[in-house]
Amino acid sequence: MRLRTLIDNLNYISLVNIDGFVTEIEGISYNSKKTQQNDLFICLTGEHVDGHEYAEEAVANGACICVVERQLNLDIPQIVVSDTSEVIAQIADLFYSSPSQKLNVIGVTGTNGKTTVTHLIQKLFEENNQKCALIGTLGHKFFSSDSYHDAKHTTPQAPELQSILYDINEKCIDNVVMEVSSHALAQHRVDYCDFNGAVFTNLTQDHLDFHITMDNYFKAKAILFERLVTGDFAVINADDSYATRFMEVVSPTVKLITYGINMTADVRAKNVIFSNSGASFICEIKGKEYSVSLKMNGMFSVYNVLAAIATALALNFDIEKSIKVLENLGGVAGRFEIVVHKPTVIVDYAHTPDGLENVLKAARDITPSDGKLVCLFGCGGDRDATKRPKMGRIAEEYADKVIVTSDNPRSEDPQQIITDILAGFKSVNNVIVEPDRELAIKEAAKIANPNDVILVAGKGHEDYQILANETIHFDDREKVRDIFGG
Repeated sequence: MRLRTLIDNLNYISLVNIDGFVTEIEGISYNSKKTQQNDLFICLTGEHVDGHEYAEEAVANGACICVVERQLNLDIPQIVVSDTSEVIAQIADLFYSSPSQKLNVIGVTGTNGKTTVTHLIQKLFEENNQKCALIGTLGHKFFSSDSYHDAKHTTPQAPELQSILYDINEKCIDNVVMEVSSHALAQHRVDYCDFNGAVFTNLTQDHLDFHITMDNYFKAKAILFERLVTGDFAVINADDSYATRFMEVVSPTVKLITYGINMTADVRAKNVIFSNSGASFICEIKGKEYSVSLKMNGMFSVYNVLAAIATALALNFDIEKSIKVLENLGGVAGRFEIVVHKPTVIVDYAHTPDGLENVLKAARDITPSDGKLVCLFGCGGDRDATKRPKMGRIAEEYADKVIVTSDNPRSEDPQQIITDILAGFKSVNNVIVEPDRELAIKEAAKIANPNDVILVAGKGHEDYQILANETIHFDDREKVRDIFGG
C-alpha cells in the first residue's frame, strides 16, 4: 500500500518528517518482536503495555513508519494521532481494501452461546448452498469441514481480523459469521467492519474486571446494534433482561426479529422436553408450528437453536429445511460435550455464574434418579473476582458433590482463588478441594458410580493451562478419557 494513499485517507492529527522516506507499506504490526521489513508499526497503548516503549525495537526489525500518540525521537516518518487504538482499525481496513464491504457479515454477541450460534448459522448457510466462513473463540475456518486456524482472541485485533476477511473474500466466500466480544467492541477491533446482521444471545455477569459495571458491559455490546443501518437485521433474545435496551438502540429501519420461550417473540419455543437423547419442542413462527427434535440438550441449547432459526428467518431461508439441518447437528467442541459414558462425564466451557447454572441444570436433567451430579470447576485468575463466590453458591445449589480446583490461575495464587469460591458455600461438607486440576479429575473418578453425571466445567475446548508465567498443555477432554478410560 502506498504511504500517500494512507495519509490521504487517515484521520490523523499531524505528520512528522515524511520526506525522503519509504513510500510503500508492506505490512501492519503492533508487536515489535513480530515487526518485519517495511511494516507500519502502531504504538498501541493498552492496559498493561505502552507500545511507544517498543518503537525503537520495531524500527530495528524493519518498521518504516510509526503511528504514535506523541512524537518520538525516531528517524522515520511518524503519524501522530489522538488514540492509536481507534485508528488501528481504520489503517487495517484501508490496507486490506475494506474487505467487509464485499462480504455479508453477521456478528453474534452475548455472554454465553456465541460459539454454538455461529457454528449453527454457518451450517445453515452451507445447507442453503452458500459458502460461509466462521471467526470465533475456537479460531477461524473457511468451511464447516475445514480445520480451525488458531486465534488468540474471540474476536481478533483489527489487522488480523481484516487480513482474515481479505482472505475470505479472496476465496470467493460471500458470507461470514463471527463472534463479537465486548472487548473487541470497546477496544475498537471491529471498527470499520461492515456488519449486515447482528445476533444477541444473552447478557449476564462476566468481564467486570474490564468493564467495571454491567451498564458498561451492555454499552459495549450495544455498539454492534447501534451501527446497523437500513437493510440490515437484528436478532434479539426477548427473554433476556436487557432485551428491551438492545431493541431501543436498533434503528427503526433495521429488520428486527425476536426469539424466546417465556416472552412473546417472533420465534418462540413451547412444550420443551428434555431426555437423554436431546431436547424437543414446538417452534411457533408467525402462527405456524414446527416440531423440533434436537440431538443437543439443555435449555441453553434450545435458546441457541432459536437464535439460529430467527437468523434463518431474517435471511429468508426456508424454515422447515433450516429446522431439519439443526436437528441433525450435534454440539460444538467443549460445549456440553459428553466425553465418557458410565459414568457420564461432560466437559463444558462454562466460566460465568449464568453459564455454570445453565449447564448444571442441563446436567441435572439427564442425571438418573439413582445417580448423583458432581460438579468440578475453578475460576480464572486475573479476572472478575466477584463472580467466584457466586459460582460456588450455584455449584452447591445444583450439584450433589462439588470439587473445587484450578482453572487458569495466571498470576494469582490458586489457593486464594479457591478461597474466594468457597466463600459462596453455606457448607463445605460436600466439597472436595484439590488445586491440581488433574488430581481433581482423578478425585472425581474415585467417587463416581456408573449412573453418576460429572460436569468438568470452565475450560471446554482449551488445550492449555496458564500457571503464573508458564503455559502448559492441558486438555480436560484428554485427561477425562485417560483417567476414566473412555
